[in-house]
Amino acid sequence: MTGHLSPPLPEPRGPLSAAVTAALRGGEPANAPSPAHCAPYGDDLQLALYALYELHYRGFEGVADDLEWNSGLLAVRAALEDRFLDALRTDVPVAGADTATRALAELQVEPATDPEDSVSHFLRAEGTRQHLREYAALRSLYHLKEADPHAWVIPRLHGRAKAAMVAVEYDEFGAGRADEIHAELFAALMADLGLDTAYGRYVDAAPAEALATVNLMSLLGLHRSLRAALVGHFAAVEVTSSPASRRLAEAMRRTGAGPAAVRFYTEHVEADAVHEQVVRRDVVGGLLESDPHLDTDVVFGIRATAFLEDRLAVRLLRAWREGATALRADKAP
Repeated sequence: MTGHLSPPLPEPRGPLSAAVTAALRGGEPANAPSPAHCAPYGDDLQLALYALYELHYRGFEGVADDLEWNSGLLAVRAALEDRFLDALRTDVPVAGADTATRALAELQVEPATDPEDSVSHFLRAEGTRQHLREYAALRSLYHLKEADPHAWVIPRLHGRAKAAMVAVEYDEFGAGRADEIHAELFAALMADLGLDTAYGRYVDAAPAEALATVNLMSLLGLHRSLRAALVGHFAAVEVTSSPASRRLAEAMRRTGAGPAAVRFYTEHVEADAVHEQVVRRDVVGGLLESDPHLDTDVVFGIRATAFLEDRLAVRLLRAWREGATALRADKAP
């Protein structure tokens, strides 16, 4: 359902993303300005980074596949990553006393955030069908390639951690059935909501806050030095998914979104409750058993995930409570 065609290049949002998209269209090598004075979580940097990361996934229509490893583009990507990662390390400090065990335990306190600041609580209680459509459009940036960014970590793990990670990913990829791949289930959800299911269709509608949540996964996944942070990210997603998915399933039922829309989240209620235990015990536990020095990196991944998700929640809830769209102007589905 999601199709196999590469999406068109997104519209630039500033000099950084303009330089990157021009290079991808076949112009001169990317002569991007320094990102040193660019907002690390802003539209321009996040879109430029998103476009460069997509070369490692489905690429773009009319863009040569071999640009994935173009040295000039990789140099630009490295500079953007440094700006993004430096900002995250500043905004998400990890103290020496912080441990993965403690960070994961904090996530298990339900609700993990004040319901007033929770998107899933809002959608369950008062979300409209249009709110759900906007939410699905933004989440499609990840869910139409669900589990792909986390798969980068598999060759960087070993033993118990690798075996457990593969077991969870196997479920995410449909346990051998193409129609059960979670990306396909999300495409069906989008269809129930009357959304375009084409991969990358809503990138131009996505604000920087949404791009950043997806970019974090690729940043952590594409660097071996950040493998433990990706494990932390994955653990944070799995620990918080089941209760949030239950609320989102209720929101879909209440608004009459359709059976496929309900099914995507009910599937995650049960599956992620199981995945949480496997990830905590065997992926995180196995990794730290063999590499205990990576504990603070796992904590960073957990906390960075929460930090960026909180920023996205603020954007969504502020707009919805003001009666406005949370998407970029004139881009609402």
